[in-house]
Amino acid sequence: MTNSATSTGSLPLTQYRRFESFKEYEALIDDTLPHTEAVVRVFDNALPASWNSTQRTSLLRHFLRRNPVNRVYIVLHETDSIERKLPRLADLCRDFGHACKIRLTPKMARHIYDPFVIFDASHYLHRFHHAHMRAAQGIHDVEGAQQLLDRHAELWEVSAAISVGSPGGL
Repeated sequence: MTNSATSTGSLPLTQYRRFESFKEYEALIDDTLPHTEAVVRVFDNALPASWNSTQRTSLLRHFLRRNPVNRVYIVLHETDSIERKLPRLADLCRDFGHACKIRLTPKMARHIYDPFVIFDASHYLHRFHHAHMRAAQGIHDVEGAQQLLDRHAELWEVSAAISVGSPGGL
């Protein structure tokens, strides 16, 4: 593991570390969600089953209920199985359709292979490849988060909205 930290004046301590555990990656998502204040942004190839867990969807539901301006923006390469494999997430999208959005990347963007989750604009988890579990965590890392925010914004702009969680799965 690589750890580094810097501090600027009275700003919170910036932390960055690498790790190689999918279980830790998933736990860090659940540990960070309660501390998120406004926006969760996700990019992945496809969402794993953990996004259908009772714990994860409860955390997301609480996050969205906490403030009417809170948002969850998800961009995926594969969305076909959300209704079937992630029904709790689909229900969340239905219940909070104004605040929880999922988009599908176009074919031209399918070469992008490094999933990430950004919490607000300073905390993130970044996997270096969707097929391997090598990842990094940034805490109070505005600069590192900004690079991922820019990528998410670009992906969001070129991606198409999908309908998830509609009654009857239609």
